[in-house]
Amino acid sequence: MTDYRQAGVDIEAGEEVVRRIRPLAKSTFRPEVLGDIGAFGGLFRLAPEKYVDPVLVSGTDGVGTKLKLAFLMDRHETVGIDLVAMCVNDIIVSGAEPLFFLDYLAVGELVVDKAEAIIKGIAEGCRQAGCALIGGETAELPSFYQAGEYDLAGFSVGVVERAAILTGESIQPGDAVIGLASSGLHSNGFSLARRVLLEQAGLPLESILDGVEKPLGEALLTPTKIYVKSLLPLIKEFSIHGLAHITGGGLTGNIPRILPKGCGAHIEKEAWTIPPIFSHIQKLGHVEEEEMYRVFNQGIGFVVIVPFDQAQAFIDRANELGEHAIRIGQIIESPEGPPCVTYSTKGNV
Repeated sequence: MTDYRQAGVDIEAGEEVVRRIRPLAKSTFRPEVLGDIGAFGGLFRLAPEKYVDPVLVSGTDGVGTKLKLAFLMDRHETVGIDLVAMCVNDIIVSGAEPLFFLDYLAVGELVVDKAEAIIKGIAEGCRQAGCALIGGETAELPSFYQAGEYDLAGFSVGVVERAAILTGESIQPGDAVIGLASSGLHSNGFSLARRVLLEQAGLPLESILDGVEKPLGEALLTPTKIYVKSLLPLIKEFSIHGLAHITGGGLTGNIPRILPKGCGAHIEKEAWTIPPIFSHIQKLGHVEEEEMYRVFNQGIGFVVIVPFDQAQAFIDRANELGEHAIRIGQIIESPEGPPCVTYSTKGNV
């Protein structure tokens, strides 16, 4: 007789994963969560008395080929933070508070300890973002993934008052462009980073690179920074004109997504010190500087656009909240063509 386990699916392992992750998920619950983990759907009550005209904002994403580093190092406790970060950092761009999160973990063979480590990271990311992990799916797909490999995807929902939605429409020439420091590569550009550092340069993951405080593998696996708990009070305290999460596309590709017609962003490259890991990638791979700004965050994980006269106060307050905020440029007139980013290396911002 042939059973499901012989076909590659271990039902008992799946049940054990659910048993272990239930307390992890419950540790992230907010008062609005109804029910428990394990139901067919996650329940969340949007309290009508808290809002005048609430709008739901959703975001979904994955971790990408950064997972290859987790496989190589057999380190799985941080990629869940990356997963949450990629979703909730997108939601906060609209001014929305993330409310709840769901994950999808697909594996070739379900290893309980590994799955638990991954979901511990997801729960930690949810705690950092203040949202509830109210459900998810763990799918065992034998022969679909190579041994030891898996994929992650996530989905989050947030809420913002309709009158408070940040669209970028109020951005105008003269506004200050403020950068919030990243924690590293975050979760973008890893196909290029791996090709340069591991394949072309042949560096061991234990390598210590000049100026990089951690061994190479650990530096690359540093989790994506979650900006939610800093930005939520800043949004209330300042007249923020626009926000941009610097993900795939870098500064070059992401800032124009929020710029209105007739505006461009001028970035002063010398305004901040690019972390050494990016410089090593550029040098070892002979990567053009333009490509670096188009692929990587270059040390800036989030961009905030505020009126010029509020810039310094915003920077001071952001730093009080644990960010490293720097004025990196300004909004300029750009009457022809689509909104774009220009750069310079001389002069003052």
